[in-house]
Amino acid sequence: MISSNMALRWVAYPMQVVAKAAKPIPVMLLGVLVGRKSYTWQKYCFVLLIVVGVVLFMFKDSKPNSGTVLEHESLGQLLLILSLLMDGLTGAVQERMRAHSAPSAQHMMLAMNGWSAMIVSVGLVATGEGKAFVLFASRHPELFSHLTLLALTGALGQLFIFMMVSSFGALACSVVTTTRKFFTVLFSVLFFGNVLSGRQWIGAVLVFCGLFADMFFGRKPQPAKKIAKEKEKSEGVPLADKQ
Repeated sequence: MISSNMALRWVAYPMQVVAKAAKPIPVMLLGVLVGRKSYTWQKYCFVLLIVVGVVLFMFKDSKPNSGTVLEHESLGQLLLILSLLMDGLTGAVQERMRAHSAPSAQHMMLAMNGWSAMIVSVGLVATGEGKAFVLFASRHPELFSHLTLLALTGALGQLFIFMMVSSFGALACSVVTTTRKFFTVLFSVLFFGNVLSGRQWIGAVLVFCGLFADMFFGRKPQPAKKIAKEKEKSEGVPLADKQ
């Protein structure tokens, strides 16, 4: 998050959004290298299709003389690459945690937010921004009501995110959060009557094709032994008694 937010000093916001749309790719690659996860080639194709569709849909054509060129843009792009690598590493670590101890969504959320709070607290004290925030909040007490609402909505959203990570894995979560950006823009277009360009229609079709293809063809077939156990459990009769 630090890398992603700092990158906005040197790159435009649309570039950051488009770059972060590629989040499932490092999640898959580092999931294989670090998280010891394996995916089918269909999964790679479907995720790539979704990412390309989101990039095509959200990328805005540059207009001549639309603004000044940002200085040190290469530094901002380097921070975006670092942010994507951290996204992939986070997903890989979550996959290993899920495979090793299968923590619940609430336990994973508590542990990650607890460690994040400690790390950020060290940064706030070291940089002096903690004191600056206290002074700013004392001058603007209405800030606390906004922060409370932000914390409630953020915690509720995080709960669903960690439930998805705990139940379906980090890749499914990254695909959903990436696709969320697409649907946010799409609903805005539909509700406010904005006209889509041909490139954006192509991106929309690619996203929907990738989503539905992954839904119907991207799941791994369950082993016969696992299916037998689930059937035995649902019927409540031991397999040995049936034989």
